[in-house]
Amino acid sequence: MNRQTRLQALSAFLKQARSRISPASVGLPEGIRRRTPGLRREEVAQLAGVSSTWYTWLEQGRDIKVSAFVLECIATALQLTEDERKYVFSLALESGPVVRLPKEDNPQISPSLRRIIQDLKCCPAIISDRRSHIVGWNEAAAHVFIDFDQIPPEQRNLIRLVFSRRELRRLAVNWEQFTNGFLAMFRAYYGQYVDDEWYEQFLQEMREEHPDFQRIWEKSDVSFAPEMLLEFRHAKAGKMLFHLTSLQVHGSADLRCSIYTPAPDTNTEEKMKSLMMER
Repeated sequence: MNRQTRLQALSAFLKQARSRISPASVGLPEGIRRRTPGLRREEVAQLAGVSSTWYTWLEQGRDIKVSAFVLECIATALQLTEDERKYVFSLALESGPVVRLPKEDNPQISPSLRRIIQDLKCCPAIISDRRSHIVGWNEAAAHVFIDFDQIPPEQRNLIRLVFSRRELRRLAVNWEQFTNGFLAMFRAYYGQYVDDEWYEQFLQEMREEHPDFQRIWEKSDVSFAPEMLLEFRHAKAGKMLFHLTSLQVHGSADLRCSIYTPAPDTNTEEKMKSLMMER
């Protein structure tokens, strides 16, 4: 990712972060002439203790000098999470920590890890790499989401699938919330591996192929481990509720295991057992 691309990504994220903060939550008056939701640029500058002009330049994606101290002040003013702070620092500071790209182009999961996810009989589990390519899944995931065996390996990308497959669009009651979980992890990796040109190429392809991608991408969160409650409408089982938990898999490849656990006090687990018995 070149310098200009980084600055454009930083600009888009700062605007999105600013738009989600209400003036009242930071002790500022609502006013009567707010054309857009959230804080104004000058209000962020005031909260961060920087000049309004300098912050405007930063948000416009201009190539200006930025220090870690000032970035921390801006992150605090925008109420960023720890993962969001890392994302902003990675984009703004080329002198930041360098993350080496994993050596494995086609990472494989270990037999022990494969055994672990297969033993999760009622918990759909998917293992993906830093580019959101699916490298492993269990039988429960095939029952709830889609039979990944029927998809060519080069097309098994979580982001591409949730936008392109009608089955997945119909499955999630709140499809955008469902999508945001994957995009939150993808954006976290995007900021971490800023020197991998693959990300920008992939994002451009998604923008061209899916008209609604850019809008959702701009609103997506940044999180290595998003936790959320998801409601599915399964074609056979009907309403199902799952808690999403994301775990990092330690090893030479940067892998992540996303586990969907049946919500307690629901009949989701019983429905999962019935689905598993069908096969």
